Amino acid sequence: MKTKTILLTGGAGYIGSHVLRQLGERGETVVTLDNLSTGFREAVTSGELVVGDTGDEALLESLFAKYDIDTVMHFAAHTVVPESVARPLKYYLNNTANSRTLLDVANRHGVRHVVFSSTAAVYGILATGKADESTETSPINPYGTSKLMTEWMLRDLADAGGPSYVSLRYFNVAGCEPSGTIGQSTPNATLLVKVACEAAVGRRPHVSIFGTDYPTPDGTGLRDYIHVEDLASAHLAALDYLRGGGTSTILNCGYGHGYSVRDVLRAVEHANKAPLVIREEARRAGDPPELVAVADRIRQTLDWSPRFDNLDVIVETALAWERKIAARDPTAYWAA
Repeated sequence: MKTKTILLTGGAGYIGSHVLRQLGERGETVVTLDNLSTGFREAVTSGELVVGDTGDEALLESLFAKYDIDTVMHFAAHTVVPESVARPLKYYLNNTANSRTLLDVANRHGVRHVVFSSTAAVYGILATGKADESTETSPINPYGTSKLMTEWMLRDLADAGGPSYVSLRYFNVAGCEPSGTIGQSTPNATLLVKVACEAAVGRRPHVSIFGTDYPTPDGTGLRDYIHVEDLASAHLAALDYLRGGGTSTILNCGYGHGYSVRDVLRAVEHANKAPLVIREEARRAGDPPELVAVADRIRQTLDWSPRFDNLDVIVETALAWERKIAARDPTAYWAA
């Protein structure tokens, strides 16, 4: 009898690789599918890596024939919001159409469970700055829309007798695995903590604040930052929940409180013991003043307890990884 296997798409990327590491430590059998467009072979620390696209139906058929895949964890996606506005069809192809192909093949092969990497970008601009899972979805960019469309496919497929699922709506993911075995090496990253840490080690000339006149305590945007290790543990908890017979659901992944852009930059300066070169620029179109999770449901549903809910810890682990890259440490990996 074949061993029950998890297919993890995008497992060579930032978040997927952290989930893969935790799955490997737990002894799960995992096959990673990644086209390595933004991911790294070195980040695949467990199981087999298959290089290819989630939209390649023939490749998917061969994988489902070879392995007894009963769960799909789907991370593979383009994630840069400004690029999604400039190149919307790229996002609808990779994030939506390819997800449809993956779900079709998975359903035909009897996959029981799907854990999906979604995003708080499905909410759009919030009247209160805070979103729970019942908040109306109204994405303002193709990235958010492309992810929401996959949520709809999962919902409708489950209603039609397909796999049960947990859709995890990420807020702002940051930090790196604390022991330094893997980290965030995404080329041309846009996430604030990563960008600020790159600036701290000299890999960027400065860091920009986009908007200093928001209706927030210090005028800069407020975001809910979640450590990637806590986010990864939420995926394992979601897997356990589905295996235990849990019904399909959508869950916010955040801590339930926010930090401003200036808070983050001060934390990076404190960790690096040096000032950053900071530029203040105009607001970017579509940036909400505040985006914070109401995160009660995930704790109750999955019995999930975060371990790294501390901005200084988030920043210190991210900065440690950036220092390894800056030093060209052979145990790190980065885009050439």
